[in-house]
Amino acid sequence: MKASTVGPYLVVLLGGLYFLLPLVATFEFSLSMLRGIWSFEAYRVVFADPRFRETFTFSIVAASATIVLGALLVVPTAYWVRLRFPKLRPVVEFITLLPLVIPPIVLVFGYLRLYNSSSFLPFTATANGTNLLLVFGYVVLSLPYMFRAVDTGMAAIDIRTLTEAAESLGARRSTILFKVILPNVRAAVLSGAFLTFAIVIGEFVLASLLNRPAFGPYLALVGADRAYEPAALAVIAFAITWACMALIQLSGRKATGGRRLPRSLFTLSRRAAR
Repeated sequence: MKASTVGPYLVVLLGGLYFLLPLVATFEFSLSMLRGIWSFEAYRVVFADPRFRETFTFSIVAASATIVLGALLVVPTAYWVRLRFPKLRPVVEFITLLPLVIPPIVLVFGYLRLYNSSSFLPFTATANGTNLLLVFGYVVLSLPYMFRAVDTGMAAIDIRTLTEAAESLGARRSTILFKVILPNVRAAVLSGAFLTFAIVIGEFVLASLLNRPAFGPYLALVGADRAYEPAALAVIAFAITWACMALIQLSGRKATGGRRLPRSLFTLSRRAAR
């Protein structure tokens, strides 16, 4: 009994050390920019760099646009597949898994070939068009995570009963989707959104080959000719990723379906009565 109790704790401890020791060493190295003392000088230099603010702001805006477009694409798709086209679910799942199989470099070269300045849709001819193309690429890369999160959230609720109840109150399809279904899968959408945010912040290939001022290429550029600042940026990137994971946990603990259903249908019933 004692061996069976100590074994799992030992495995967790070894796993924690395997992942945490390199991060602790990186953090310690980032504090050693001033000889002989520990200081946050590397972090001060990083935060004072205008390129850091520019690239980080660009990636945040791109991540926000990716989350919005991804949610608008995935939520209705997952809803209709589960409600009306359950036989197509394996096909949709396979399509959403393709970004995990096809390398991003293949995706971006396909974009450059299809949407160059001499094509029918010259996205790369302007900066805004290239930014939009980059967001589209981020949406594709985030599909496996966003779809799995939303589909799992919809599996936890009875969307057919919710739809029939809302239809009996006179609700339209758009009203059912955005005012009944979406509130019940809010935690799942947030989980997919935070995963998408973490992916966009650290993505390098698409932004680099499309020549966009994103945070990922900035990380690679700083790491090419500096020592302490890349370590500080690595710690910042880890902190952002862990913050996203913590927000996923917090959003997952909040009540969703059981409390949202009565409010949504109660609101619809009041409108129908009027």
